[in-house]
Amino acid sequence: MKTQFPSRLRRGFTLIEMLAVITIIVILAGLVVGSIGFVNDKKARALAEVQIALLADGLEKYKVANGEFPTGANAKAGDSNYLFRALYWDTDNDGQPIEADNDQETYVSELDPKNNKQGWIDGDRASARILDPWGKEYYFRSGKLDGGAINPDARNPDFDLWSAGPDGKTSTAGDNKDTKDDIKVK
Repeated sequence: MKTQFPSRLRRGFTLIEMLAVITIIVILAGLVVGSIGFVNDKKARALAEVQIALLADGLEKYKVANGEFPTGANAKAGDSNYLFRALYWDTDNDGQPIEADNDQETYVSELDPKNNKQGWIDGDRASARILDPWGKEYYFRSGKLDGGAINPDARNPDFDLWSAGPDGKTSTAGDNKDTKDDIKVK
């Protein structure tokens, strides 16, 4: 017995089938793009935490060598340069750069602008700044002012060190909506 085929053969997809396939592709693409953004943000936050830990460790080494943490910085523009000079460039604060002064120690060797594997140094020599993964300067505030007086703005007695996070906004006065995504010393 022979099987009979309808006279009209189906030769393609209907419009509904095409729209369903396109919709599924768009949804999957959106999930992938959203996941990439989430992964990149998580990676940047983890990098900032590692960098802050390196800087905090360098500050502890500075204290062991000098008897106190660097003083005078008050979380304003340029204080990442102050931190750079204290931990790498001019650690004994005599105005001589590291390559010309044999009495200096390097407390954080990763701050070397010539061997900048982490990509966190902007500039070179005495004008370099330490940048977080979002391209903003790290904030540093000393627990003591120059002369040894306690810094009334400091949150911690030793030092405050943080990144403003992905939004680039922070508040030096304390916790508020601008500090929710800040990454701080633990």
